[in-house]
Amino acid sequence: MSAKTLIIQIPCYNEAPTLGITLAALPRSVPGFARVDWMVIDDGSPDGTVEVARAAGVDHIVRLGRNQGLARAFAAGLEAAAHAGADVIVNTDADNQYCADDIPKLTAPILAGEADLVIGARPIATTAHFSRTKKALQLLGSMVVRMASRTTVVDAPSGFRALSREAALRLQVHGEYTYTLETIIAAGRKNMAVTSVPIRTNPDLRPSRLVRSLPDYVFRSAVTILRSFATYKPLRLFAGIGLLLCAAGGALGLRYLWLAQIGEGAGHVQSVILGALLLGMGVLTGLIGIVADLIAVNRRLLEKLLDLQQAAPRAEPAATSPRRKSSAA
Repeated sequence: MSAKTLIIQIPCYNEAPTLGITLAALPRSVPGFARVDWMVIDDGSPDGTVEVARAAGVDHIVRLGRNQGLARAFAAGLEAAAHAGADVIVNTDADNQYCADDIPKLTAPILAGEADLVIGARPIATTAHFSRTKKALQLLGSMVVRMASRTTVVDAPSGFRALSREAALRLQVHGEYTYTLETIIAAGRKNMAVTSVPIRTNPDLRPSRLVRSLPDYVFRSAVTILRSFATYKPLRLFAGIGLLLCAAGGALGLRYLWLAQIGEGAGHVQSVILGALLLGMGVLTGLIGIVADLIAVNRRLLEKLLDLQQAAPRAEPAATSPRRKSSAA
């Protein structure tokens, strides 16, 4: 078995107060890996995040020119980690939410060849700083993601996850708000092996910056799921919407015919107009679904070509190559 490299990445934006605590808990050795590196993705932080990372001995610092959002920082980290030679990538948060001692639980299924993407499932039901509403929404959201992705993921919003190098290269993040839901749906639709493992969490150091308010989080998450479903199953989505519109238009048309039969149709011409409008919208939506499906087929072909290109064997580093710290601007 060739020596494997694990890179633990942390997307950061103004995390100077908590990053040091998080880094102090990270391991420098994990079973199954000859080398464990740390990577910090600085998402344009104006505070001392980069200085804290350097002082803690972080091996790779990726600096984005401006604040681009958590999803973009996560994606930039995957790309940089793959180019740095990572065989497995673990993502964690800078607020020390997740127990770093559970990293071997995340990497074990990948090392065993049982999974491409492993999600750490938090003990949501017993997490004290989660309100009842947030717990219910987390469970509901995970259920919807399971349906959309055809996976068995228990805690879809969890950011504590491990990816194989191949999975990291195949996943594309299109959104800017969060990567958690979108990547699971993409992995499931690409027939990757996705699994969950139970992990522990640490006491809360600060309120979540991602969840500014529950309504905002629900809306943004719903948009992410809908956009992901439209990306990977456009015909099913648009055909479903089109059928609903046609059914509503047909029902209005039948209502008018019934009223006309009993001699009361004169005052309900608006039902005919609305029914015809809904039928037209339904047909148009179905046609949009067909066009979107053809575009999706073309996108899948392009992704397959990209996957084949990225799967080309990479040169192994020389055995005498010294360990160096790297920084990407």
